[in-house]
Amino acid sequence: MKHDLDDLALFGGRKAFLTPLHTNRPNLIDRARLFDRLNWALDNQWLSNGGPLVLEFEDRVAEIAGVSHCVATCNATVALQLLVHAAGLTGEVIMPSLTFAATAHAVRWLGLEPVFCDIDPDTGCLDPKLVAAAITPRTSAIFGVHLWGRPCAVDELEKVAADNGIPVFFDAAHAIGCTTEGRLIGGFGAAEVFSFHATKVTGAFEGGAVVTNDPELADRVRALHNFGKGLKTVVDAGGTNGKMSEAAAAMGLTSLDAFPATVRHNKSNYDLYLAELDPIEGLSFFTHDTTESNNFQYVIMNVDERVTGISRDLLLEVLKAENAIALTPIGSPSCHQLEPYRSRGPVSLPHTEAMVARVIALPSGSSVSHEEIRRVCALIRFAVAHGTAVTSRRKDTP
Repeated sequence: MKHDLDDLALFGGRKAFLTPLHTNRPNLIDRARLFDRLNWALDNQWLSNGGPLVLEFEDRVAEIAGVSHCVATCNATVALQLLVHAAGLTGEVIMPSLTFAATAHAVRWLGLEPVFCDIDPDTGCLDPKLVAAAITPRTSAIFGVHLWGRPCAVDELEKVAADNGIPVFFDAAHAIGCTTEGRLIGGFGAAEVFSFHATKVTGAFEGGAVVTNDPELADRVRALHNFGKGLKTVVDAGGTNGKMSEAAAAMGLTSLDAFPATVRHNKSNYDLYLAELDPIEGLSFFTHDTTESNNFQYVIMNVDERVTGISRDLLLEVLKAENAIALTPIGSPSCHQLEPYRSRGPVSLPHTEAMVARVIALPSGSSVSHEEIRRVCALIRFAVAHGTAVTSRRKDTP
């Protein structure tokens, strides 16, 4: 409990937490079930190259995404690269800057140019009208991002793409199990990409997947992720090794087993944060349509410095000093504010820059307890209640 400013760790007080809380630590799973699967793979002596566990994982991901085809990969960045190559994209690809750098890096790595477009300030996702205005003769595709599990304006983006004769793809790294207008994320555009990184709501140690209803595209991705085997032309022959291992699939399957319980825990975390902090002036939260499904992986809080007297950055400093949070949220800074993109010259993305300057991703996931959340919320309430004083003292602190 903090009683005055001297109690804050930022000013020399005792830390509230012994070890840092992360925005998303690996979720809790049934370890015995994981080890059963790993032992079965070892006994089976099929550890890679599209083994039985990978095929089962692909079937289950396709089901949860409501699609016909899933190609599991070693990670989501490689999945994006395989998709770009399989689709034969060239030139420019329009995408948001408000995303993890992997979205842009995957395109740039293959020699294409990411063109950053501003967002809808209400959703944090691409603004379809601005996307339409950004299309040039060099544009070969649109990449939307379902940011923090909030679906893009999929219908509008699909229309923009169709009107211009180009495909639209979606980075769905945050959005497995989410819906928009009652439809599952996974089946929109020409294809979508999931991430199964250890910090995701479904983790496979490391992993990713391309999901689609296009059988030809799926076949090309599957061949390319296995050194191009099965493709007939010289151009197609240059594949890579992007396969998922049986060990990763064992973890992914066990994480999928826990998915319903993880989502319930995430939802209870989200509800607790809102109950504790939403009534406070100057703090607000990204909300979700209650008629839709969401995995509630991310709890995103907005800080209005004009009301709280403390900036997002300083509030983060306070929380990091207390070990109450470890990282800034994904997309902060945004891609256009980072190298190698920043040096290309200034880009006007006012809504993006305004959003990334005020959001915090709060610790959540099934390994974060309600008691920990209450303690985080108590720190935030104290910092906001003394926002002007904290700001003034921080300026005077060497």
